[in-house]
Amino acid sequence: MALFYYTAIDTEGKERKGSIDAINEEVAVAALQRRGLVLSSINPAESESFFSRRITFFERVRNKDIVILSRQITTLFEAQVSALRAFRLLAAETTTPALQDRLGEVANDIQSGSTIADALAKHPKVFSPFYVAMVRSGEETGRLDEAFAFLADYLDRTYEVATKARNALIYPAFVIVTFIAVMILMLTTVIPRLSDILLETGQDIPVYTKIVIGLAQFFSNYIWLLGIGLVFGGVLLYRYLQTEAGKRRIARARLDFPYVGDLYRKLYISRIADSLSTTLSSGIQLVRGIEISASVVGDPAYEEILKQIAQKIQSGRPASEAFAEHKEFPRIIVAMVKVGEETGDLSNILKTMAKFYRREVSNAVDTLVSLIEPLMIVLLGLGVGLLLASVLVPIYNISAGL
Repeated sequence: MALFYYTAIDTEGKERKGSIDAINEEVAVAALQRRGLVLSSINPAESESFFSRRITFFERVRNKDIVILSRQITTLFEAQVSALRAFRLLAAETTTPALQDRLGEVANDIQSGSTIADALAKHPKVFSPFYVAMVRSGEETGRLDEAFAFLADYLDRTYEVATKARNALIYPAFVIVTFIAVMILMLTTVIPRLSDILLETGQDIPVYTKIVIGLAQFFSNYIWLLGIGLVFGGVLLYRYLQTEAGKRRIARARLDFPYVGDLYRKLYISRIADSLSTTLSSGIQLVRGIEISASVVGDPAYEEILKQIAQKIQSGRPASEAFAEHKEFPRIIVAMVKVGEETGDLSNILKTMAKFYRREVSNAVDTLVSLIEPLMIVLLGLGVGLLLASVLVPIYNISAGL
């Protein structure tokens, strides 16, 4: 198979650019013509010059883009616009190049006879298994506009919670980086000059001052070695965290960390309850809904647990019993699932639990931010103050004895 880049005019008279995989150029041309495209040019990928290629390494589709896209699709379907025309319009209007390409390919697949779900499934980095499953359910039930409305609401909620949690960590991270930078700057520039004055006097130096002087000498002489070590260690750590063992270890450490672990548990439970409620509301069966939730929860530990729960339910176990066997789910979740089984209203009960845990996450984030901000400022002040005091106090004692 070879990759070809093409420029063509579609049935609406608009210019389309994209790529296609084919055995040779003739097969690529025939495939594009079957889609109703009139070709202007087609070139193999190898023949493109370096400067004519779009740099796609930094291109990505944000969650915000998918939320807006889902809202737009809902509006177009409610206005009785066909799926093909809807995706053509959205591909032409979107300002994100990566999403524009994907939507163009989805429209081409739909024109070739593919279902919307199958066309979206070809782009897993943009449309998650959860997204595809919801669309497939909407196609099967004939309620595509409702499916996309459910998706837009769900993605909007998860985007809001995730954004708030991420933004809460920006300030502490900035303070920590600033603290480290200030400490290194002082140890490499200020402290060595002051330590020379102390050493020239020949007087006894306190132990804590000797420690600071030793650190300053180390940073001054081996800062390059430390930098290389940090870069090398960072690369090794990154590669390890990309493995399954690394992902599981960091996930477990994240859950076991005091207070932060509780915050992550609430976030994952909120996400699970929300996704399950959304899938059940759209007509997807419980077992399939749990499997879909496992793929979007974002934590290897909970993903494995949900897969085990799905298997137990499939073998005939009640959902409440399957959830009860895992301590990662609070008793209130187990109790509410049991109530949902008995009343046959599991979707609405899970929706209520999702709202409850979203509020819990929001409150926990607000509390964490209110605690971290003053704590970081105090630690920054203490660190710089102790560093200066360890050198300035001996200098003051020497000057006082003169």
